[in-house]
Amino acid sequence: MKAIYINAPGEVVVKETQMPVRKSGEALLKVLYGGICGSDLGSYKGTFAYFDYPRIPGHEFSAEIVEIDENSQGLKPGMIVTCNPYFNCGTCYSCSQGIVNACQDNHTMGCQMDGAFSEYITMPVERIYEGNGLDPKVLAAIEPFCISYHGVSRADVRPMEKVLVVGAGTIGILAAIAAKAKGAVVYISDVSEGKLKLAQSFGVDGTILNSSPMHFVNEVERITNGNGFDVTIEAVGLPSTFQNCIDAACFGGRVVVIGVGKKNLDFNFTLIQKKELNVFGSRNALKKDFIELIDLVKSGEILLDQIITDTYSFEDAPKAFEDFANNPGNMLKVMIDFRK
Repeated sequence: MKAIYINAPGEVVVKETQMPVRKSGEALLKVLYGGICGSDLGSYKGTFAYFDYPRIPGHEFSAEIVEIDENSQGLKPGMIVTCNPYFNCGTCYSCSQGIVNACQDNHTMGCQMDGAFSEYITMPVERIYEGNGLDPKVLAAIEPFCISYHGVSRADVRPMEKVLVVGAGTIGILAAIAAKAKGAVVYISDVSEGKLKLAQSFGVDGTILNSSPMHFVNEVERITNGNGFDVTIEAVGLPSTFQNCIDAACFGGRVVVIGVGKKNLDFNFTLIQKKELNVFGSRNALKKDFIELIDLVKSGEILLDQIITDTYSFEDAPKAFEDFANNPGNMLKVMIDFRK
């Protein structure tokens, strides 16, 4: 079979590799669609913290079950599914406490281990979730939605609260959508006017062009009558955007960090004490996030397909990565079509 490899920063190739061998307790899956995540793009650029070269990227995907043993989940050959790509160890302290998404030895597909961007993969049966009739392309976007949804859930976002999402990429826009679904009044900020225009099409209540620190602060004060936002969500992974979230949060507010980056932070941390902020890290997602969102998208309440802006064929994967790296302001969710 063929698979996509990132051999080195800036180098993506499609090449022949060995078919996976299904073990007991696993299913053989034929990959249908795969989404290029921000972490995949960071791996391509050489900026992602959790990646070694060469490696098969990809952890957002849909697939068809080819082979599977009889199982308690009722999964059968021919079903269209998605999967939980975060492999926890099961023995560390966080796993023993049931916080499996924060496993101390987590291995996420396409990051610390080979990912799903190949024609066939194997997956443990317990990590496979039926798509309930969702279009396979939409189903492949459930995983990034889970990342955002989990972060919004961490903050316990409530109806009519004012929420600011910093970062209008895919994860940021999906976080805004998730917060809107919980009844919040949602604003989104970014340095890119193009991304903010895209964000407006998803029904956010307002945008802030982060053109300068002073303009950002003035807009926050104007929108919140000087009070700050009840919840701020960091969806970029830069020290400056974390600072934005700290500055924009109200006294007693909640700050959620979803973004992943390599740079160290230097800031006036006493603001956390002064404002008595609640700061939450948000890592990966849980099974319940997948199940809830598959049902939510199936209900028609959220048109997740709108997040998909570009689709490339499997053989055009190198161009997909190159285009995405060079046009981040015009592209949100980029899908690779593995079907033949």
